[in-house]
Amino acid sequence: MPSGVKRIGLISDTHGLLRKEAVEALRGSELILHAGDVGKPEILEELRKIAPVVAVRGNVDAEPWANVLPVTAVTEANGVMIYMIHDVTALDLNPAASGFRIVVSGHTHKAGRLERDGVLYINPGSAGPRRFQLPVTVARLQLGRTAPEVEFVGLEARNT
Repeated sequence: MPSGVKRIGLISDTHGLLRKEAVEALRGSELILHAGDVGKPEILEELRKIAPVVAVRGNVDAEPWANVLPVTAVTEANGVMIYMIHDVTALDLNPAASGFRIVVSGHTHKAGRLERDGVLYINPGSAGPRRFQLPVTVARLQLGRTAPEVEFVGLEARNT
């Protein structure tokens, strides 16, 4: 992975549905991180048309095609170490002590960011079928000389 990557698209919980609004929101990304519950291998194929993809397996990714997806993944972008896991409650390491500055997860379908002990925890929310009346979102992460910037992008979700 080229270390100069600064524009990262974050997506999770597609559950087999890749909305055109999600594709548009992620366009321009230099790297895409999918935090699990992909649902179908075609999702990752489509995302790879935009940028390289790092994906982890979520709890619904039980089909044989998903066996190639790791449960956790590590990537580096612009000198920043990023740890990925679908369900952050299953985290079995101390990210700060392990040198990670960012943890990307999904599972809850709730977009959010939290900084704790110098580590930025990001959940891009759910980009797939609407669940629990929660907003349908992806996120964009910008890595630069200053602190990482996170922008959540709401996706129009009509009748889904």
